[in-house]
Amino acid sequence: MVDTDLLYTQDYRVRAYEIDAQQRMTVPALSRLMQEAALQNVIQIGMSYWDLEPHHISWVLTRQQIEVKRLPDLNEPIRIHTYPAGFLRAFALRDFWVETQEGEPIAQSASTWLLMDTRTRRMANPPDFVLAFNERMPPREQCLPRISGQLEKLKATDYQEDYTVHWHDLDFNQHLNNTLYIQWMLDPVPAAVLAERQLAFLDIEYRAEGQLADALQSEVQEIEPGAYCHRIFRPADGKVLANAYTRWQY
Repeated sequence: MVDTDLLYTQDYRVRAYEIDAQQRMTVPALSRLMQEAALQNVIQIGMSYWDLEPHHISWVLTRQQIEVKRLPDLNEPIRIHTYPAGFLRAFALRDFWVETQEGEPIAQSASTWLLMDTRTRRMANPPDFVLAFNERMPPREQCLPRISGQLEKLKATDYQEDYTVHWHDLDFNQHLNNTLYIQWMLDPVPAAVLAERQLAFLDIEYRAEGQLADALQSEVQEIEPGAYCHRIFRPADGKVLANAYTRWQY
């Protein structure tokens, strides 16, 4: 594991409400566990939403890649590790590792975040007290590879579901919860794929915030067997809220 005092580790047991028909943890549930671990980590190190609120800045997730080796079973004890992994210009990097209690890898994830000015809703440069954490970051070679390259964009719609953002879909910033983007993107994938294959890789790019009462469309295009492009689209203003790519395996 990485050499940093910023590491956060949590033991967890897969709950019944987090599994699918195969009694395995779903990828949306796995992403929620990662989000919770990240929140607890920034609370622990003093960089949480509430610590930054007096400075009128807040963390925003912009991109995440999740690589799944296998999905844990109902009631299986697992362990999650997360840590801030450095800065790339104005962006902050964060890694996640999920494993069994015996250390068998289950999933890993690299993510990219930025600081947003909560008054203007625009990107803010990290202040000095945030950049000071760079001295405590793990060595670059111990971290996951940085996310690079552009996502392939959806060009046609093979499958679609419509959604309306309701109160219980919002996070504490009153925006559509990040993990619901993932769930809604996966929902239109054909049931045969969801039942017979496992999601092996997800790359999601967050572009805009969903608001209460927004009418949204989740669109999916199969670009080759076992590979899909996804997007969340708001017809009212033509804005794309998120793009994603997924790869599935038997």
